[in-house]
Amino acid sequence: MTQFENSITVVVPCYNEEAILWANLESIWNHMKSLESRYPRWEVLVVNDGSKDKTGEIADDFSRSHPHVRVIHHPSNLNLGNALKTGFRNAACSIIVVLDVDLSYGLDLVEKLSDTLVQNHADIVLASPYMKGGQVIAVPFTRKIMSKWVNRFMRFASQEKYHTFTGMCRAYRTSFIRNVNLKTKDYEINPEIMYKSMILRAKIVEIPARLDWTEQNKFAGKRTSSMRAIRGFFSGLMSGFIFRPYIFFWAVGTLLMILSLYELVWLLVDTLRDMRTIETAGSGFNALFSESLALNFKKNPQSFVVGGITFVVAIQFYSIGFLSLQNKRYFEELFHLGTHLRMQNEKMRNLSQDENS
Repeated sequence: MTQFENSITVVVPCYNEEAILWANLESIWNHMKSLESRYPRWEVLVVNDGSKDKTGEIADDFSRSHPHVRVIHHPSNLNLGNALKTGFRNAACSIIVVLDVDLSYGLDLVEKLSDTLVQNHADIVLASPYMKGGQVIAVPFTRKIMSKWVNRFMRFASQEKYHTFTGMCRAYRTSFIRNVNLKTKDYEINPEIMYKSMILRAKIVEIPARLDWTEQNKFAGKRTSSMRAIRGFFSGLMSGFIFRPYIFFWAVGTLLMILSLYELVWLLVDTLRDMRTIETAGSGFNALFSESLALNFKKNPQSFVVGGITFVVAIQFYSIGFLSLQNKRYFEELFHLGTHLRMQNEKMRNLSQDENS
């Protein structure tokens, strides 16, 4: 499929959004029309992810009365990850901008994300409400706190400068994102994209964004979106594991080691102190120490057990951490090499097609 330079495909994943779909697609369509002086080639690609309400019918009706709108239907609900992958595969333009159908991020971001991608020759541009200059408005307190802390956790785990790893509103260079082998089928796809793009040394730029749920809150009870805050929170925590898995093993190992050393050091102190009470026997240091140690074992056998077991388990966690670090390095090297070969094959195929045409 031919891709025109600096053209935009707006990918809109939908699941049970009949309450807002027509009005918001109308807003997207009108906004894209207003950008035609800068981006004359554009399309809106609606991915209906097996909706059980009238979302599919509304999307089809809208596409029939509005040019530049295409609809792709999943026969059943395949979740967000698969909906995004469908959008990536079928985009006809050189830039992909992903929007949430509720427009909680605002349509002005289409131009901002696209301009930033072009001007910075970037592979991905993130819309972040959590960085300096970003805003979060009317989002329920619990949801806001969970989202903010999940993203902080991922920032810590990845040791990168980005503030938003879970956000869906982004711009992608189509030729790049199509060559990133993605396997996640649900909300974890956004952190997965970040992780694999970092492996590929992709150029990722983050810009401040305004996340506003004022309009969305008006439809409370009328929308049946499958997104759940708690589910997203725990999936975000698990996604953080992919960035630096060894950190978690080493953290647990360190806690156990501290507990073990606390017990063992006090045993040593007690043993040395009790040696004074049996010095009259006239024995050497080794005999005195052994006798004092035996006395302490009789008095506090649980300290020996706890200290010894936690020490051994701590060493095991450190070992698993080193193994996970080595496995991570192997995976990243293989993924980088495989993707590079895939991109080279894609370039060769495109050159061959151009020569034949």
